[in-house]
Amino acid sequence: MKLIVLTDPHLVEVEGQIIGLSPVKRLRQVLEHVAKFHPDAAHMVVLGDLTHHGRSAQYALLRDCLDGVKAPVSLMLGNHDDREAFFEAFPDAPHTASGHAQHVVQLGHHQLICLDSLDPNAKPQHSGILCGDRMAWLRDALVAANGAPVTVALHHPTFSTGLDGMDDIRLRNDAEFHALIAEFPNVVQLLCGHVHRTISGGASGTPFATFKSTCHQSPLTLGLKGSDHSIDEAAGYGIVLFTDSGVIVHHDDLSPRGEPTVDGHSA
Repeated sequence: MKLIVLTDPHLVEVEGQIIGLSPVKRLRQVLEHVAKFHPDAAHMVVLGDLTHHGRSAQYALLRDCLDGVKAPVSLMLGNHDDREAFFEAFPDAPHTASGHAQHVVQLGHHQLICLDSLDPNAKPQHSGILCGDRMAWLRDALVAANGAPVTVALHHPTFSTGLDGMDDIRLRNDAEFHALIAEFPNVVQLLCGHVHRTISGGASGTPFATFKSTCHQSPLTLGLKGSDHSIDEAAGYGIVLFTDSGVIVHHDDLSPRGEPTVDGHSA
């Protein structure tokens, strides 16, 4: 089973730009690349910050961009999103009884649990939370998995990355989250957005991966304070393979790219 992972498109209106880049143009380039090289993908997930301002026109543009995607798509919410405007644009998007954009995707014998970490009243601003309702829903989903391997996806990282400004606005109740999933050894992988960089490691015994934005990236400057630093660097996305023996996470950058060649070199 192949899962395509996009994150942080930060769509603005069609003529809008972020640091001189067109978020919609870059998202379309990523989607074209996915269609060309991964037509066999079983599912696609977008890990939040779907838009930059949470405006209705921006969600309408996202709907238009995704119109030609063949695989089913799970849309998640990040700190730049607006829950009400999102559900107005995507009324069929799954949600919990408490109104949060959370759901479970079955991928073969593996389950992908998508969480909603958006906190519109966050302090510090742009940090995330899983409130009591969302944590209770997560527990029920993990129990219902009945031991099947589970990957948990959410916008805000539940761990430190060394990018201090972004770490300051991660999931605020990360310790509570890790205490919960520690009760379920079948949680085998975490997928997060938010940081606009390719990072992997382990947190409290669970492997994690973060991904590049489809638009602009965070500079790789460890210890950097503040969360508003952006650079023009290649857009990227993830390819996650669910196998009988575990989870494999690949990352692909769009440019610069070369075509595969045979040059007689033997590894």
